[in-house]
Amino acid sequence: MSTSKSEIRDSYGVNSKIDGEYDESSAVKCSCGTFLGRKNDDILIFRGIPYAKPPVGKRRWKRPEPVDDCDGVFEAYYNGKTPVQTEIDSERASYYPQGEDCLYLNIWSNSACADTDKTVMVFFHGGSYGWGGTADPLYDGENFVKANPDVILVTVGYRVGLLGFVDFSEVEGGEDFPDSPNLGILDQIEALRWVKKNIRFFGGNPKNVTIFGESAGGGSVSLLPIIDEAKGLFRRVIAQSGSVALSFSKKECRPYTQKLLKGSGAKNMSDLTSLSEDEIIALNKRLDLDNNFPQRDGRLIPFNPYDAYKNGASAGIDMLIGTNKNELNYWIGELGGIVPFRFGIPVKFENDLKNLSKTDKRRVSKFMSGLKGHSMWKIAEFYNEVMFRLPALNQAEYHSKNGGKAYMYYFTEPSTIKFRGACHAVELAYVFGNTNETIYTGSPADKKLSLAVMTMWANFARSGNPSLSKLYWEPFNTETRATMMISKRPHIQYNILKRHRKLLNPLLRHMINASYTELDLNVPFVYKSTAKVLALAAATTAAALIIKKVVKD
Repeated sequence: MSTSKSEIRDSYGVNSKIDGEYDESSAVKCSCGTFLGRKNDDILIFRGIPYAKPPVGKRRWKRPEPVDDCDGVFEAYYNGKTPVQTEIDSERASYYPQGEDCLYLNIWSNSACADTDKTVMVFFHGGSYGWGGTADPLYDGENFVKANPDVILVTVGYRVGLLGFVDFSEVEGGEDFPDSPNLGILDQIEALRWVKKNIRFFGGNPKNVTIFGESAGGGSVSLLPIIDEAKGLFRRVIAQSGSVALSFSKKECRPYTQKLLKGSGAKNMSDLTSLSEDEIIALNKRLDLDNNFPQRDGRLIPFNPYDAYKNGASAGIDMLIGTNKNELNYWIGELGGIVPFRFGIPVKFENDLKNLSKTDKRRVSKFMSGLKGHSMWKIAEFYNEVMFRLPALNQAEYHSKNGGKAYMYYFTEPSTIKFRGACHAVELAYVFGNTNETIYTGSPADKKLSLAVMTMWANFARSGNPSLSKLYWEPFNTETRATMMISKRPHIQYNILKRHRKLLNPLLRHMINASYTELDLNVPFVYKSTAKVLALAAATTAAALIIKKVVKD
């Protein structure tokens, strides 16, 4: 029932300048022009409003520049282009036309509420910092503002992958591109500056802005509170399945730069900046699934983000943060099915174990021995904890200890897709009310639960309290560790998965993340499993030949 690839491609259009008459009731004048949106009943939708100058030509791999003030009148009918990325089924915005000129945002408002100081919610999409875009139908905001007429919803496109997160510091001429490791984050900050300057023209309150995001978007909104440049641009944060753990060290960023140079044949920045957009898109295809996360560079992002939270850098904002029960099961689809998943994640696991001390390895061994089931699911649970839940828990702990208000959730409503459970991204259809977008849920999402989740998110954005009229959401603190269990019957539990936390929390200093492009295959699982893999391959080949013969006969 999800929107098809062809429908996404066919939704493309180019917003034009308007020289004649236009419907002023569907238009809003702001600093960079007057924009004509489209009405759908009470919902007014603006797509493709520029918030920064196009990052092309001399602005490639440079920090975003504010869009110029303008008195022109423009259509706001179509999404801006998706940032350059590899096409992949799980990121449907990747099938929308791509380009370097991608710094645009979309706005939904509901005229059923005539308030002129509406709550503002700004969403940053996920995609592992290498994919995603506002054209993904999961992020359509119409149903959200129908359910919450006093909220204005904004979705933001930002640079990813090859054009958004590359460290050129060791490339000849790279000193002129000091911001290149974190351009996507700087784009988000520029979008928030635009919102602060202009959202009042759409009826929004620039002093009541909540930023929220999932996966890489959750990582982004976790980093923004500890970045000085972002101070004062938002009041609240909702981080879904993302945290400061989704970031790289400078060392982790180096291999991608080397692959980029090798893939392009470039020797210096002059060679790279002279590449055409078509050559950039082709280069990205050659790099395929490689990309960086934001870099803990010590300039924009602290070397140790946890310490920044611990030292009170996030004070003054409210935070709602949480994860899903079966985050890692999302990658069953990404890896091509349960068999590649079964043989793939042990390689990642044993690579990560190499970097641990004997004491930490004993912790992991004790954790694994306390779990039931196949080793594949034990490893999945290990990563559910160290890459997702525990980093989120630590953010909430440090934030609440420094006087900040924090709320924690744990999403447990499962997908109907086999083996997925409550996987990464499964909550998105519920959050936006797009219950028929079944790419992760399998079946249409439960509408009653979706309404409850939308109301929780909107209540938090309005007042800093996500409670429902008949369901009190207790704030998180280190004594009770109150957590909202989100399922068809949401309820509060205390100190969940205590054993997991006590055993694995010390591992967070290693900043274990989802990086997999530099995996070493020289690990015990590989050489112990070689015979099994060869046998499986032979059996698969034999089965294919038998099927072919049967069909032919």
